[in-house]
Parts: sequence; structure tokens; C-alpha cells
Amino acid sequence: MRAVYLDYNGSAPLDPRVAEIMVPILTDGIGNASSIHHFGRQQSVAVDEARELVAAMVGGRSSNVVFTAGATEANNLALRGAVEGALADRPRILISAVEHASVRQTARWLDEHGLTKLDVIPVTNAGFVDLDALESMLDTDVLLVSVMAANSETGILNPVEEIAKRTHAVGALLHCDATQSAGRLPFDLERTGADLVSLSSHKICGPTGVGALVGTRRGLRRLQPIIHGGGHEHGLRSGSLNVAGIVGFGAAARIATDERTSESARVAKARDRLTAALKSRLSRVHDIGDVTRRLPNTANVRFEGADAEAVVINMGPVAVSTGSACSSGSIEPSEVLLAMGIPRDAAFESVRFSLGRFTTREDVELAVESAVTAVEHVRYMARRSA
Repeated sequence: MRAVYLDYNGSAPLDPRVAEIMVPILTDGIGNASSIHHFGRQQSVAVDEARELVAAMVGGRSSNVVFTAGATEANNLALRGAVEGALADRPRILISAVEHASVRQTARWLDEHGLTKLDVIPVTNAGFVDLDALESMLDTDVLLVSVMAANSETGILNPVEEIAKRTHAVGALLHCDATQSAGRLPFDLERTGADLVSLSSHKICGPTGVGALVGTRRGLRRLQPIIHGGGHEHGLRSGSLNVAGIVGFGAAARIATDERTSESARVAKARDRLTAALKSRLSRVHDIGDVTRRLPNTANVRFEGADAEAVVINMGPVAVSTGSACSSGSIEPSEVLLAMGIPRDAAFESVRFSLGRFTTREDVELAVESAVTAVEHVRYMARRSA
């Protein structure tokens, strides 16, 4: 069986059109983009063009784009930068219970070091933020609320506009990790009301190792830098710019913006064919979360009675993923699924399929065959060892 890649939420393949645009920068690009000589100015122009394209993807202004090494750094800058620039009368931050580890671990670190007080917003069993719970937690002592637009494991979408209204009502900032949704669904920074938005190039078929924090003027001016040096990126992110990566990010953002509607519709149909086929071929297959409000490319599926790690390993050349992680020498279930109220045993049986731009009908068919064979084998082995 040929290899099939269905782990786009982990990292999407580089689009050849993006690579083609990057090659001249990699081979002929000379000079630091901060230099005032001819070579530096050429690099700076290329960065500015990419800045416009990245901003346009999320309805922001190019002057409010801060390039980073990825969404993890952007998330760190948003949280740590806000806390370090905070007013003394706003000692609390709130994050949702299903945030990415780069938000979750950063927030915990800030709390553990006494730099802020962290409170975690629960989510519903369907996977999105509980608005009533958020309302009860908000007060004028809250500095920042961090809620992702779409969850990477389940694809479940959060009501960002409503969260923004409630957050702004108490004078707090809203940070939104839009890594999974930007480029796949419409995202307009002004309409949603987010003050700070984190993005990543490699989730939209761009190069790995480059991302951005896009903000409003209000959001960015409340931040302190967490990397110090030459004062690049409005003084918020020092370090010589990765020009080739940034140019690739810009190209990927332009393609995603232009093709988002048609691509998302095609990919959603492919995902639905996949899940329908799995349910028709296998018993005890369950969707995780509210399937009416999720990313078009994502399906998190529980194969009851089959350990997810074993299923993934037995799927061979078909790449899918689980939310489990190795911690202190033992495998722990996904924090995201547990936060949704899913029992540990069920969380250990959940597999994420994430499709994308280059997923074909044949890929879906091969993935179904591989998954069916793997689940049947794992279930059989589990019965034998019972």
C-alpha cells in the first residue's frame, strides 16, 4: 500500500507553488532585511509583501503583523508579553480547558511563578467553551482571555465573537489561537473582536518554522517583548528575519485565501465519505464532539474496544494521529478529550483524521481499508487477551 497522509492538523505538506516562490530567496537572497543597503532593502520589500498577504488572510493590518518562529512562539508572546506588561489591578488570565499545549503550559508557568493567577474555562461535552461559565469567571481583574478558534484534536469551533464581546465588556484582551482555522474558514480579526491572533505557516501548506502574532493596535501595545535584542518587529520580537520562510508564509496565505472556499467544500465531502464508510464497515464507531460545528477537514473518531495507539501503528503507511501523550514514562489520554467529559477509556480509543489540500479520493479509500483492517485486528487481539 502506498503512503497516505491524513495528519494535516499536525503539519501540512509544503505546496510546490510555495516552494517555487521560496527558491529564489534561498538561493539568491542576500542581506539582512534590517540593513539599509540595496541587498537589505530587497529583502525588506519581500518581507513587507508577505506581511500584507498574511494580514489579509485574517482581516488585519500589515503594520500589526509580528513574525515569529511559529504559533508556539506567538502564543508565548501573547500570554507572557501581556502579563509582563500588565497593570497591577489585573492579576488574572483565563484560558479554555482545550487549548494547545503552548498556551496551556505557558499559562501554567506564569501561574506557578506567581506572575499571574490562572483560571481555566470549562467546555461543554460538545467541545466548545461554556459561555455561562465564562460569564461567571469574568471580572475587571481579568487581564486576558485566551480561547482558540478551532481545536486541533476535535476540530470543534468556539464562538469567538461572543467570547470577545463578553471579554471586552470587562476591559480584558482576547487572544485567539487561530492556527487551525485561518486559511480553512473565514476569519476576520475586526469582526471577531480578537485583540491578538496566533498563526502558523505549516498548517496552511507553507514552510515550517515561521508564524505570526497579528493584533490590533490596542492588543500589541499592551505587550512586552519576551525575546530581547535588536528591536525587530516593532520591538516585540528581536532577531534577524527568516526571509525565505516569511515569503513562503505569505505565498501560502495568499493561496489559502484565494482557494479556501472551494478547498474546504471538497475536503469536507472527502471527510464525510471517510467517516460514513468507517461507520458502515465497522460497529461501535462514534464521533467526538459536535459534528455540526467543526473544521471542514477534521474528524475525531472513537473506535470502541480498540486502543487508538495500536490502531495508528497498525494502519502502517496511513498517517493519522491520537491525542494521547507520553508523560513521566506512561501514556496519558488527551487533556482535550478529558476536559469534554469523555471517560479515560474512551479517550484512549479516539483517532484523529485530518485531511487537506492534496488528499485524493483514492487516499480516502485506502485510509478506510487500512483503518478497518487495523481496528478489526486490534479488537481481535484485545478479546484474546481478555
